[in-house]
Amino acid sequence: MKALEVVNVTYKYPIAKENVLENISFSVNKGEFVAIVGRNGCGKTTLCNILRGFIPSFHKGKFKGNVLINEKDINEMSMGEIAVEVGFVFQNPFIQVSGVKNSVFHEVAYGLENLGMAREEIIERTDKILKDLKMDDLRDKHPVELSGGQRQRVALASVLVMDPNILIIDEPTSQLDPQSTEKVFEIIRLLKEKNKTIILVEHKIDLISEYADRVILIDNKKIVFDDLAKKVLARKEVMSYGVNLPQVAKAGIRFEEQTGQELDFIPSVLKDAISVFKKYV
Repeated sequence: MKALEVVNVTYKYPIAKENVLENISFSVNKGEFVAIVGRNGCGKTTLCNILRGFIPSFHKGKFKGNVLINEKDINEMSMGEIAVEVGFVFQNPFIQVSGVKNSVFHEVAYGLENLGMAREEIIERTDKILKDLKMDDLRDKHPVELSGGQRQRVALASVLVMDPNILIIDEPTSQLDPQSTEKVFEIIRLLKEKNKTIILVEHKIDLISEYADRVILIDNKKIVFDDLAKKVLARKEVMSYGVNLPQVAKAGIRFEEQTGQELDFIPSVLKDAISVFKKYV
């Protein structure tokens, strides 16, 4: 069943001369993990804002097309209804922290308070999400004392405590070190195991190859590739669109070029690389 569907979406910012996106169409099934990739400025964040309903509600401009969430047109839903169905994690964790709460526990609980949920349920759900995400050690800390990586985890927890069915995550590790990146992707792994629908914009392609079911590559306002991650991230031409390939895929391509031998397939994850290359060892 489709969790989200984008139909012939075109968008241009108010003062722009050209469209950012043109005639974009795709759908995401429930429980699917889709990564959106492309060079900087290709419209990935704009697409996230469209999927979340920020465009055209807050960001004006010229918008055409339809976005359906669980088969309901997003234009027929209030922002509150969208927030229940779709969680959105921004690229910059510093703008997602409210600034009005004095502890991580109360920051994470803030969204539930805004929904008018009963106090007992707020406490129960906040306690559970902090434990599930292994963040109990942060619960009493003031949000302003946190590192960038910790703030990004708090931002994720603040969204996940709302228990949305669809998560849109826009470059969550762009400002993080490797250790913080690993912790964020551990949370994303847990979400995948819980069968959440995930749409991720990210540049760390080796992590995308490991976690994503499908990859959509955007370039020059349109979708260039939309296929299984292991297929898209094994194509040499992907690099011509400003997107890197996983290290194992590049190794496979170099092997074919240098030896003249054709592999059974170009691997995109390490476990596949081991099975592909073992006959040549």
